[in-house]
Amino acid sequence: MEKKPVIIILGPPGSGKGTQAEIISAKFNLYYLESAKIIDANLANIKEEDFVEIKGEKYFLTKERELRHGGKLMSPPLITFWMKRKIKELAESGKGMVIAGSPRTLYEAEEVMPLMKELYGFENIDIILITLSEEEAAFRSAHRRICSLVRHPILYYEETKNLKICPLDGSKLITREDDNPEIIKERMNEYKERTLPLLRYLEKEGYQIKEVAGQDTPAELHNNILKILNKE
Repeated sequence: MEKKPVIIILGPPGSGKGTQAEIISAKFNLYYLESAKIIDANLANIKEEDFVEIKGEKYFLTKERELRHGGKLMSPPLITFWMKRKIKELAESGKGMVIAGSPRTLYEAEEVMPLMKELYGFENIDIILITLSEEEAAFRSAHRRICSLVRHPILYYEETKNLKICPLDGSKLITREDDNPEIIKERMNEYKERTLPLLRYLEKEGYQIKEVAGQDTPAELHNNILKILNKE
């Protein structure tokens, strides 16, 4: 069986990772592996005493949910456990994937990338880094909304700022719980301190990180990503 591609899109909060992953997923028939949805599914309807045990350590899910809602990254071993399980499932079914915003920590990268390499092949993995100023990223994060049904991200533009209903599925537009100024600031700090260091690891492992400026419109950004991937 021919191995399918893996496209990993990294970037600060508000840089449009999720939007680009959705477009690429639909355009090239790739599974959109969204860590946020995996986390939401695993945190839904949890009870106070619920936990996941990994290598002898217990991770209590209510505590993990508190970390997430406070803008901090959840425990890397737990996120890695869930992500690796899904990656193996996708590889076994022969599906390629696009991933937005994951891995988020050096620990996750050291655990997930060798598995990805084994299952999909080094030559089939592309890594895109969307660059954006901290000021612009914070503004976008504070003003973006998602739809309540499928979580479509609706970016803030003159044409969209007054929308109340998602134009894609008709559901109500809402603001994410973690998109308030204090939590956005915390998430930016987490990105700088815990996500950016993994870029050095990826380069050391031989991956070429392809940068693309994120200040353009989603359509312009998409075209630039296609150029980088040689998929025009």
